[in-house]
Amino acid sequence: MPVDIIIPSPGESITEVTLGAWHKRTGDWVNKDEPLVEIESDKVTLEVPAPESGLLNVTADTGAEKKVGDRIGSIDPKAAKPASATSDGASREPSPQVSSPKPQASPPTKPDHPARSAAAVERATEDAARATSVARKMAADKGVDLANVTGTGPSGRISKADVLAASETPRRAGPAAQAAAPASAITPAAKPAITSALGPVHRELRREKMSKLRQRIAERLVQAQHNAAMLTTFNEVDCGEMMRLRSLHKEDFEKRYGTGLGFMSFFVKAAVSALQAHPRVNAYITGGGDEIEYHDFCDISIAVGTEKGLVVPVIRNAELMSFADVEATIKDFAARAKAGKLTIDEMTGGTFTISNGGTYGSLNSTPILNPPQSGILGMHAIKKRAVEYPKDSGSIALRPMMYVALSYDHRIVDGAEAVGFLVHIKNAIENPERMLLGL
Repeated sequence: MPVDIIIPSPGESITEVTLGAWHKRTGDWVNKDEPLVEIESDKVTLEVPAPESGLLNVTADTGAEKKVGDRIGSIDPKAAKPASATSDGASREPSPQVSSPKPQASPPTKPDHPARSAAAVERATEDAARATSVARKMAADKGVDLANVTGTGPSGRISKADVLAASETPRRAGPAAQAAAPASAITPAAKPAITSALGPVHRELRREKMSKLRQRIAERLVQAQHNAAMLTTFNEVDCGEMMRLRSLHKEDFEKRYGTGLGFMSFFVKAAVSALQAHPRVNAYITGGGDEIEYHDFCDISIAVGTEKGLVVPVIRNAELMSFADVEATIKDFAARAKAGKLTIDEMTGGTFTISNGGTYGSLNSTPILNPPQSGILGMHAIKKRAVEYPKDSGSIALRPMMYVALSYDHRIVDGAEAVGFLVHIKNAIENPERMLLGL
């Protein structure tokens, strides 16, 4: 009797999910506990494993909205294992996404050499495997050969942005380059709406449904704007001493602890010190808006950007951690966030958030609160600027400076306290020995 594949519960309060990319298709042999399909909720993305070994029958397409407990397929454990299956149970033939349309095959041509043809097929299979399901569908629609696309995602994974860039290349190359290209390489295009001296100008429109995670992010950001009296204050930090210490000790640090020494651990420890000195920044407004909930611990949420949106895993009890503990935790979070392996528990319950827009080159910003938290610290790019150095010397020097921003809920945090918080951060980063002395 076939064993049903059921949508599991990703976590408390989650009742609906969206089906992601199937790793197998109907008729493929699968092994027990082998990942079959991704499911995406408004908080987390998980993989559904095979409940048994056997032949797969898929009954729900990628993109379908399903509820927890719904049946999305079945596995026949009594079916005979096909000869085409490898020893580990995986099919030798690539398994494209169920709902993705198959690209139109080119007219058959006689291969110059049988071995070369087999190698080409193997390369095409590898290219399809390292592309996301959306990228494969888009490549099929636009006639883009994935073998000619360079992936910019994690581990060289091809994203929809890579396919879009590849599809635009012939247009940017101009009419002469298009004429020189072989006929089979020219991407079919819609009728141009505008013609200029440089050739046809294509004006295409494309719509895609927002993911559950993106919808949830949008909902929370709007909620923060509506429900809090949000204000942002700024300061600038001389990062020279922090950079000197990091450069001096990073090799010994990595040898001792097995992880690199970055800037985030300095800011996490500085934030912990500032939160202990200004406890209302680490508190919530609760009880319908008339109570303040204080926390004698510092659970620091770290904003991590992924292909599917922003996630904020939480460093629990950061006040008890060493620099090495913080760095190892952040490294683990970043790797699992990009792989979609974070759990809901790891992304809930933070008391304060740090967002590092500097990794993307941001010079300044006003970060938005992460409800119900009352504060969020925004880090930015380090740039050399002319400032007075040393302090009160009257001399000007180029120093590595960073703008820092604190967005806070003015209902609970006063302006003077917010400014004092940022000054505490500034003093800790400019004089890291203060953190060692508990100052």
